[in-house]
Amino acid sequence: MDPSPSLETVYQAVYTLYHNPDPQEKENASKWLGELQKSVSAWKISNELLQQQHDLESCYFAAQTMRTKIQLSFHELPVDVHESLRDSLLSHIGQVTDTTNTVIVTQLCLALADLALQMSTWSSPVTYLINHFGPANLWPLLETLTVLPEEVNSRTLRLGANRRQDIIQDFQNSSPAVLQFLKACLSSGGENPQIHIRILRCFSSWVSIQAITLSEVLENIVVAHAFQILTNASSPSGLHEAASDCVCALLQCLEENNDQPQLEQQLFQGVLSLEDAYHQSVATEDQEKSMNYCRIFTELAESFKQKMVTGCAASRTHFALKILDLVLTCVGHHDYEVAEITFNLWYRLSEELYIKNSDALTGVFKPYVERLIAALCHHCQMEPDHDGLLEEGDDFQDFRIKVSELIKDVVFIVGSSNCFRQMFLNLQVPNVTWDASEAALFVMQSVAKNILPEENEVVPKVVEAILNLPENTHLAVRHTSILLLGELCEWIEFHPQSLEPVLNFLLYCLQRAPLASAAAVALQAICSACCEHMGVHFNGLIQIIQSLETFNMSNQAAIGLLKGVSVILGRMPAEQIPPLMKEICWLQAKPLCELIESDIKVQKGTRTDPVYWLDRLAVIFRNTSPGVQNGAVHPCRDVLTEVWPVLSKTCDKYQEDSRIMERVCRCLRYAVRCVGKQAAHLLEPLVKQMVSLYVQHQHSCCLYLGSILVDEYASEPGCVGGLLNMLEAFIAPTFTILQEGGWENGLRGHPDTVDDLFRLCARFLQRSPIPFLQCTSLQAIINCAILAVTLDHRYANASVMKFFYDLIHCGRNNESQEDFPVRKNLVLAIVRENGRLLTSRLLHASVFFLHSYMLSDVSDVIVELSLTDRESMNTWLQQALEDLNNNATGQHLTATNKQIVDFHAAIMKAEGTKPVTHCLKDFTRLFR
Repeated sequence: MDPSPSLETVYQAVYTLYHNPDPQEKENASKWLGELQKSVSAWKISNELLQQQHDLESCYFAAQTMRTKIQLSFHELPVDVHESLRDSLLSHIGQVTDTTNTVIVTQLCLALADLALQMSTWSSPVTYLINHFGPANLWPLLETLTVLPEEVNSRTLRLGANRRQDIIQDFQNSSPAVLQFLKACLSSGGENPQIHIRILRCFSSWVSIQAITLSEVLENIVVAHAFQILTNASSPSGLHEAASDCVCALLQCLEENNDQPQLEQQLFQGVLSLEDAYHQSVATEDQEKSMNYCRIFTELAESFKQKMVTGCAASRTHFALKILDLVLTCVGHHDYEVAEITFNLWYRLSEELYIKNSDALTGVFKPYVERLIAALCHHCQMEPDHDGLLEEGDDFQDFRIKVSELIKDVVFIVGSSNCFRQMFLNLQVPNVTWDASEAALFVMQSVAKNILPEENEVVPKVVEAILNLPENTHLAVRHTSILLLGELCEWIEFHPQSLEPVLNFLLYCLQRAPLASAAAVALQAICSACCEHMGVHFNGLIQIIQSLETFNMSNQAAIGLLKGVSVILGRMPAEQIPPLMKEICWLQAKPLCELIESDIKVQKGTRTDPVYWLDRLAVIFRNTSPGVQNGAVHPCRDVLTEVWPVLSKTCDKYQEDSRIMERVCRCLRYAVRCVGKQAAHLLEPLVKQMVSLYVQHQHSCCLYLGSILVDEYASEPGCVGGLLNMLEAFIAPTFTILQEGGWENGLRGHPDTVDDLFRLCARFLQRSPIPFLQCTSLQAIINCAILAVTLDHRYANASVMKFFYDLIHCGRNNESQEDFPVRKNLVLAIVRENGRLLTSRLLHASVFFLHSYMLSDVSDVIVELSLTDRESMNTWLQQALEDLNNNATGQHLTATNKQIVDFHAAIMKAEGTKPVTHCLKDFTRLFR
């Protein structure tokens, strides 16, 4: 791209993007415009486009570009042009009329807001904007004042804690002017609902960041206006939603500042007064308004949650409990989407009661939760005329899953047995319909795992009823009953006399197409829970496995069934395992052989897909865990030896398919883990094939499998050399792909490879440190790891940090071992050579690249550096802080000298990872 393309070229590109029918031309135009937006010349071009107002599309592109540049590239502008940029934006916005496209206006207002937040020389921007625009430009002024507070906590804008604090203070000082302006807008806004919506949105925005304090809210005209709208049945839906948002914003602030008794009472009574309006919305079937009221009632309950719990703990009653009645009224709404709004409240309330662990306190809330579960049970009923089962991914199916999770969270308040018993009583109601029965069984399924195994009153009757369901029972009732049996697996394990009839029932259900998957899921759970009693039934299970392909069940269900059978197999006497293991493995390996030898095209997810069979083999090896006495032959060793050629040929045939290769490596991983060191005879051919495949195709799963082999065999002296050769062979092709487009792009573009490479290296440090510390590629690996420190990919970064932690830590741990002096000296030399750069990169990554939750891993490395060479670390950290402050971009990305000194001192005196993590989090906020 030219440094500064002509406006005509830009117009042509924008026209192509929006109007050219050729998809390739559109894509090329999009890429070119994207590069233009990243360039410095975009500032000038977007300004000129906005001045000319050639057409709607070019104006939108210009507004969007201006906003993006201010948001992401503000540091490109010299300070002396900030004021002219502000004046230019004000001029563009000043030309806005009510007929102008709203999207362009929003982008320009966002650009102006982001400029005001970053332009520290612009004092009191809010007052300036109000005075500059005035009544003539009401709409864009309201929009700008709305987005200003919203942008304060934007993750994209790196304002830094110091600047953000200054802004909040300035906003608080400006709040009287804003409130006066909004009051004037209400007085002069007339009947235009759009202006009223913007007034409410603006007020909500300022309240949300507490720039308008709660003391200023009492008797506020905007709040009164919001409640007036909410009590008016004829309020337009958009205005009603804005008023609801306004009240919810106030209630959220009330929860965070709960020492406002006068305002509490005002809002509490105001919300309670909306009950009639809610009932009217239900009567008129205005669901949007019903949902708005539900949000408000729920938000009020959440804001009073702590006081309700604390008050009830002290006096067993609290005036705010009545709001739970309103919330439950909403839960009883005929549409489940309204009930779903309240779920977070019940989660939070149950969490609070669980922590308090008081029977008396729990008893206060028990009646409310009983009503909640009864209402949820009703909501879970299918339509009476529904045939068959619910479809996966159906909205109602998703809702039922959420209900199940909620019931599991709150059921301790009423007691699982009480809930189970109540649902059983629902089943006994005369002439109960199938849909009501199924819903009750569904709720029972949610709590069944919590039923005490020794329960002998209700569960036996339930199990007996399920086993004797009539043939004409609705399919959905049968399906849920089967899943309920699976959830009762621990009860069945405690009552082995019930096991045989349950197994026979499930075997029967396996042969019915719509029920096969559910039966397989239940059978897996029972196999896993009852493995001590299942040995006598194993021949029957083998017959089921032999007939898997005749059952119409999902592959996932079949894999689950194989898991259950494998768990039982691992508990059987060692001499019985080999032939049975061989049989169930070859039932999967044989079709795989047929695929290898044929030219059948792979169809993903079908029996022509090698993954279909590899996943089954993997689950068998993963879950067959026999106990092996010292010196005894592992019962699965010979099976793995026989299966290995099949897996090897699979690699050869499908070596270009990364998905299949990943599954082969996964299968080999579990197989090696299963057999352990007794699979060492396969190590040489396995390593040779993985190296060959990786050199050709760079599948990162080969690196991962390599880390498993190192973990299992690197502690064996005879294996170390071959494993190190494997690592050396991996390095060159790995570095080649990690340098594609430069190290930064290569590392960011291949996070899986980074993850697997450094997991492999960490395994060497854990199992065979000295040979690894002496290998010829070590410094290149360290250099790569230092570059990868800034990766914000969760798993890749965790592996890099674990590598550094293990690298430094292995020079301090296991001091009693003979090799300790050698390890210590090797590590000390490495740390002193790389410590300064590593410390600088760790700090830079923490401030500018990594998420807060990733900083604990950084802290581990910093602590290890300090423990290894505290004096040097003190100097390295000081230098890193100086570099950081000198290189920080933007006007507010610097910490004060005192903050830097305090951070340095806190890090150096910290005695563990937690205090270092807290220091890092606090420090990085100064730059974000």
